Amino acid sequence: MRILLFLLPLAIAHITSAQDDGYQIKRAKGEIKIDGIIDEEDWASADVAGDFMQYFPADSVKAEVQSEVRMTYDDNFLYFVAKMYNRSADREYVTPSLRRDYRGEANDGITLVIDPFLDNTNAFQFGVNPFGVQREGLIANGGQRPGDLSLSWDNKWYSEAKQYGDYWVAEGAIPFKTLRYNEGLDQWNINFYRIDSETGERSTWTPIGRNFRIISLAFVRPLYWDEPLKKPGPNISLIPYVAGVSTRDFEDETQTSTIYDLQVGGDAKIAVTPGLNLDVTINPDFSQVEVDQQVTNLDRFEIFFPERRQFFLENADLFSDFGHPIARPFFSRRIGVARDESTGQNIQNTIPAGIRLSGKLDNNWRIGLLNMQAAKDEEIDLPSTNYTVAVVQRKVFARSNVGMIFVNKQSTQDSTGEFTIKPETFNRVLGVDYNLASADGKWSGKAFYHRSFDENNEDGQYSHSAFLDYQSLNLRFNWAHVFVGENFEAETGFVPRTGIYRINPELGYFFYPQSNWVNNIGPVTDIEIFWNNERMTDLRYTVNLNSNFQNTSRFNLTFNRLYTYLLDEFDPTNTDGEALAADTDYDYYNIEFRYSSDFRRRLGYTLRGSTGTYFNGDRSNIEGEISYRAQPYGSIGMNFNFNRITLPEPYSSADLFLIGPRFDLTMTKSLFFTTFVQYNSQIENVNINARLQWRFKPVSDLFIVYTDNYGTLNEEPNTPLLTPKNRALVFKLTYWLNL
Repeated sequence: MRILLFLLPLAIAHITSAQDDGYQIKRAKGEIKIDGIIDEEDWASADVAGDFMQYFPADSVKAEVQSEVRMTYDDNFLYFVAKMYNRSADREYVTPSLRRDYRGEANDGITLVIDPFLDNTNAFQFGVNPFGVQREGLIANGGQRPGDLSLSWDNKWYSEAKQYGDYWVAEGAIPFKTLRYNEGLDQWNINFYRIDSETGERSTWTPIGRNFRIISLAFVRPLYWDEPLKKPGPNISLIPYVAGVSTRDFEDETQTSTIYDLQVGGDAKIAVTPGLNLDVTINPDFSQVEVDQQVTNLDRFEIFFPERRQFFLENADLFSDFGHPIARPFFSRRIGVARDESTGQNIQNTIPAGIRLSGKLDNNWRIGLLNMQAAKDEEIDLPSTNYTVAVVQRKVFARSNVGMIFVNKQSTQDSTGEFTIKPETFNRVLGVDYNLASADGKWSGKAFYHRSFDENNEDGQYSHSAFLDYQSLNLRFNWAHVFVGENFEAETGFVPRTGIYRINPELGYFFYPQSNWVNNIGPVTDIEIFWNNERMTDLRYTVNLNSNFQNTSRFNLTFNRLYTYLLDEFDPTNTDGEALAADTDYDYYNIEFRYSSDFRRRLGYTLRGSTGTYFNGDRSNIEGEISYRAQPYGSIGMNFNFNRITLPEPYSSADLFLIGPRFDLTMTKSLFFTTFVQYNSQIENVNINARLQWRFKPVSDLFIVYTDNYGTLNEEPNTPLLTPKNRALVFKLTYWLNL
């Protein structure tokens, strides 16, 4: 009955929203040269998408600095050219570097949002800045939540930009083979948005309220084709690689010398239909993936690290967005990556082969199928395992959908090493999700029920959640609850806690004063309660004051009142000190602040701090990021985190440091060098990572990656300052070949 009560508002919250006239695109009659010069006759006769509206600092007036976008196409490419006017002729544009996939509200750029399936839920994004740097990404879930934009996805397209004083021009060609769409359509959805660093203004072609995200797919206009689109022809890409790896584990006494290895493998991307893609991988190598930023872990539970590997990224939401952030039935980083807790780094688990079919059948249906085989790894006690995931999703109403997922993890190797399916050793999850997104973007939500299966077949193998969010310009209300059964087991998912019930309502109200320096300000309060079948285990009551300023800086002040009942013993410093006893409880509180500066300036920073009680002691924290932009050739930055935890005897007090200087040098738009050092006193580790990347052709790269891990600083006399743990040098060459 409770589930029905929460499903009712989800089902009725569908409000229609009218949009203005769209853009009429016409086939090009001549050749389009991508050079940043608007001199082709087709551009002179093309329709103009102009009259951009402000999104920030206001959302009800025309943009102060206007933009114009024109589009055309031929058999192979979708072309665009954009002209961005400036307030002054002699100005400096802002870019963090010449590295691909820039992001942030302080960077100049023009961005296209393309929804070929008219579902207002999933879209492609392509952007160019005044220096000709590209960005491309995928938008999921209607672009209404944090994390709905992924810039990790890469693909082939071409662009150029030129600066002309009182305006700048971006010109691009996107291959139809790069996009996914159904043939025979005569209409897509589209939008454009611009960020201008001189004024701090963000503007959009389709008006979007500033209480929504600028990538929201609730606010798009139709792109009308002058003739139905045809199939783009055979679309097969081969991406082979060769990698040479040298490794040395100094903590393994049996390894007395460096180990050398040569690996060959690759991926294939095959368009089964224009909307459905088959990814095939053989002996994939993920050594070019950037090392995860370390964290100071003061939590009792596992920390989530996002997926970055290209094989899993296209249509990633179709697999990964089932469930809730604390009850995901599928988490792709469980496949092929294991975590070495002694260094805080990830290590590879060899994958002989895998396939992944995903995409659109039509405007209403999406499907996904993944099957991967992971090899046995005796050192970390992993058997050879097969992973299978099947999903299907159906669009309902204006922008909502219903989806089903099946996840199967099956051991395939017995104790003798023979390859055999072991039917008695498995973990499976079956679930259904309903995702709400109203036509006007004001209502969003989710409801799901999942059931796990294993050889024990015990009670309590379920997870359920319902979520409903309403937001207008001034008011935001959110209700969420999650129930996770005591025996719910999703071994290929992310479920840090089981046997819990959680509710988390939130209420906020925002004011938009007539001010030259404050854009909006408002209080937000929320409460989070966890309990099990016996008692309440956690309580967090929070009152926030959120402030956003006209110069793009932000300041938040927060008061937290907390309660924790320990079901298991726990060391609050996570340093293997004396643990607090199980079945004890604690009331404590803290005050937090966060400030983000105006990153249009060359020196930008974010500071966060807190002070208050902590379990049976006290804790003070200061952390942040500081970066200096040596435009356009790179930046120098520093991440830092300091925690002072003071507990009474006999419990351990600790001063925990995490420091990470970073040097990012971009010599050209195709040659990058990044070096960073991470010192983490909590796990007594120093990590050095240096990575050289040469993009010699579109999406074709040469990587040279050096990684070194050292033990804690030695204080004994006549001993080395650092003790080596492990070291690796990787040389990798990838090439993207279109057939």
